[in-house]
Amino acid sequence: MNGTLILTIIILYFSVLLLISYFIGKKHSENDAFFLGNRKSPWYVVAFGMIGSSLSGVTFVSVPGMVGNFDMTYMQMVFGFLLGYAVIAFVLLPLYYRMNLVSIYSWLETRIGVRAYKTGASFFLISRTVGSAARLYVAVLILQTYVFDAWNIPFGFTAAGFLLMIWLYTFKSGIRVIVWTDLLQTFFLLAALFLIIWQAAQKMDLDFSGVVTSVKENPHFRIFVFDDWHSRQNFFKQFISGIFVTIAMTGIDQEMMQKNLSCKNLKAAQKNVCSYSLSFIPVNFLFLCLGILLVNFANANQITLPSKGDDILPMLVSEGFLGISALVFFTIGIIAVTFASVDSALTGLTTSICVDMIGIKKYEEKKAKSIRIGVHLALSLTFIVIMLIFKAINNTSIIDTFYMIVSYTYGPLLGLFAFGILFKRRRANDKFVPYICIAAPLLCFAIDRILNVTIGYRFGYELLIVNSLLVMLGMVSTGSYLTQKHTIRKE
Repeated sequence: MNGTLILTIIILYFSVLLLISYFIGKKHSENDAFFLGNRKSPWYVVAFGMIGSSLSGVTFVSVPGMVGNFDMTYMQMVFGFLLGYAVIAFVLLPLYYRMNLVSIYSWLETRIGVRAYKTGASFFLISRTVGSAARLYVAVLILQTYVFDAWNIPFGFTAAGFLLMIWLYTFKSGIRVIVWTDLLQTFFLLAALFLIIWQAAQKMDLDFSGVVTSVKENPHFRIFVFDDWHSRQNFFKQFISGIFVTIAMTGIDQEMMQKNLSCKNLKAAQKNVCSYSLSFIPVNFLFLCLGILLVNFANANQITLPSKGDDILPMLVSEGFLGISALVFFTIGIIAVTFASVDSALTGLTTSICVDMIGIKKYEEKKAKSIRIGVHLALSLTFIVIMLIFKAINNTSIIDTFYMIVSYTYGPLLGLFAFGILFKRRRANDKFVPYICIAAPLLCFAIDRILNVTIGYRFGYELLIVNSLLVMLGMVSTGSYLTQKHTIRKE
């Protein structure tokens, strides 16, 4: 890669984000602006921006690289996303708005108890901290490998530099700034996607109809798998898992729901969710089509592709096969999508720690603001440490492994919320909740190994469903039916 050009793009891009942050933060730096954007975020701005924040640098490099091993079967999961977003819009959002929540996990205290509340928040903190650090690690590693290593800049310095940039434009106004910066970043992400597809087509002398034909005639243009129940790519596994992954990773995720809660009212938030959920089908479809185009391009030019699918797009771009314009588009796209996903994660985690763990509402505004800034900074440093650990392990596992990790960590969260919503006449025994939520993932791991040894079956993304069902079963079996003496506080 042209290191000087890449560095110039990063500096210019960050300068624009910092400028937006300056003008917004000058008037709105209070806690209400940081946590909820003063509940004045236009729904259409939130909807467009959430496309970028729902994706990541992982998606940008991994989804196109999936077609070599999994064809286009990832679309089966994407179709399931739609039903998951419908549940979020018409079941979860009304609940959150009715209770006027800042942290969605405080509902668990109302419905189940304090331990359930703290357990849910803790699982979110662990899952999202590791997951978001992994997303940032992937993007930073790409730039480190192709740019900063040539200048002998240590990985730790690069990681710290990116975290510093994100911290600087988010620490004052949080969600209020992110709603607008994500708008810009999503635009650059989609522009990069379209322009790289166009550039690849130009290199192969293909017009629009030629691109369509090239993609459709490729053997990897296979979306549905109905015949192999042992495969993780089986339609029913992927589709149903897509529903529950969406509910878990968006509907009960403080980072993602915080933007929805910044909308003016419930109706606006529902418009937001319904609008941006529809975008995931064409956007992910185009990422997969890009993957097929890259394979066709490599075959046509007798280019040996890397064994790892995640290295295909970075390699073709960095070595100049797609031209200098593709390099520019790729750099902007990877930075935009990474910033968009990590800045909201940093803000969501800060909110959860401040509200759920510290109880920041009990402090006066000045003291609370000081605590919030300190937590925000501490989380940034934590991200750096986790990224250094990833670097030491040298594991660049991407989207498939990422979703499997989610199945273990978000399963208990999904089980807690599902129990609270579905078993309204059942009272949970709050003191057992932490033990149940720890036991369920461990039991899932054991079941997966036993099934693999005995019948050759391996859990796919449906592990999330099994995990949450075990949590619900544990809570039902240790709880009791409500009587007239015991009533749940009205939600």
